Amino acid sequence: MKQLLTTGSAIALAGCLVATAPPAWAKDITIQMAAPDWGPTRFMQEYANKTYKSPSGNNVTLAIDFIPWPSFYERVAASMASGEEKYQLVVSDSQWIGTFIEGGQFLKLNDRIAADQELAAILQDVHPALTEAYATYPYKSDNIYGFPQMPDTKVVSFRTDLFCHEGEASAFKEKFDKKLPCTYEDWVEVDWDTWGNIGEFFMRKSGDTLAGETLTEDFYGIAYQAGKGYDFSSGQINAFIWQGGASIWDESDQPNAQAVGVVNSDEAVAAFQKYLDLLQYSPPVWKTGQMDIFQINDLYLQGKIAAIINWNALSSAAVNPEVSKVADKTAYAMPPGTIDANGEMVRWDNIGGQPFVLTTWNSDEVVDEALNVVKWWLSKDTQEAFAFNGGTAAIKSVMNAPGYNDFKPWNRAHVELLPWQKDFWHVPEFFELLTQQQEEFDKAITGQKTAKEALDSIAAFQQDLLTEAGRID
Repeated sequence: MKQLLTTGSAIALAGCLVATAPPAWAKDITIQMAAPDWGPTRFMQEYANKTYKSPSGNNVTLAIDFIPWPSFYERVAASMASGEEKYQLVVSDSQWIGTFIEGGQFLKLNDRIAADQELAAILQDVHPALTEAYATYPYKSDNIYGFPQMPDTKVVSFRTDLFCHEGEASAFKEKFDKKLPCTYEDWVEVDWDTWGNIGEFFMRKSGDTLAGETLTEDFYGIAYQAGKGYDFSSGQINAFIWQGGASIWDESDQPNAQAVGVVNSDEAVAAFQKYLDLLQYSPPVWKTGQMDIFQINDLYLQGKIAAIINWNALSSAAVNPEVSKVADKTAYAMPPGTIDANGEMVRWDNIGGQPFVLTTWNSDEVVDEALNVVKWWLSKDTQEAFAFNGGTAAIKSVMNAPGYNDFKPWNRAHVELLPWQKDFWHVPEFFELLTQQQEEFDKAITGQKTAKEALDSIAAFQQDLLTEAGRID
């Protein structure tokens, strides 16, 4: 409650400041920002409208250009290629930054950070996993290009009325000799084999009984992303690849890292096959290659799946009674992991979320004002407000504060998962790599190819493309 009151006081104070007239010499400056149209960026705009006042004394307005997710990359890329110089800030998926850095559109921030103690302190407060994934290019280098706008990891959303049901728990124990996970602590012990058991167990037909009720339609056990669009299968498959001891092409080891023999290693094939095997316990839309992050979320909200794995950025809908049939029956947990040869649970996964970056064509004054927006967004008060309203904090001083895990029910999992996050490639060839990989993954998901055939094709394509680009010797 203390933190909530602190945030509320900050909002009230900021509102008073906004209402105060700027000095006569103040300039009117608009910071135009390209951003995907979804909750985290909508909140940023609304909160800026209510609270933001530039410390410079200028009359600064943050104006976000909201772009639908399916066309977001294409719209941003078109703007960059056109030379229109429209945006001062861009919310960029981390995978894109290499393209626009090498294109000369994204601004390197090292000198600015070195000269600004406040900015340097913020960077130190940002979780290092987020800085590595969102800001560095080359990937894992010391070159800094951005700061987190919306950190994101995957979490499990599950039905407490099913997983904590005494009769269902007893039947699960009898069938698999395992405990049906009910609490957060129970889920920490769940590996992919148990996830598969859960999926099999909760597959029910219309007319069957579920938690003492007779079903009027088919019910499904589990789901995770398996969509052909954008990265809506790669984002989940990479978790299986890494946890299985395999790897994607390692851009941090150029030009020595290879694709052939790595991307299609025996370990990678086995991991991908594991991913494919578990799809049978999902709603049949997976067979079409269209089970993306929005589809599984909608099906869960409709009460048709026992548990899903999805981004925490989409989690708030499940507990909103205006849109969810299971709002009072949903809890959150860490996704399953893999038990390694040492008996340890490993949870490597593909980080989600986005940084925001500055563009290169602005005056020093506009750059200063854009960085003031960054500082405001990553201030403790703003990050607390963001977390309380469904976002996830990027700074350790908020994530580690007492009460943070109580702000939203997925916060604990998010914080504990951050050290396990890795990322896609950041190189300019990213979009070609991803598009071909998504097509091949889709062929395996829809039964047109085996796991090995798909990975062999991906490895060969990546080897040729990256060799031609000079990234593989």
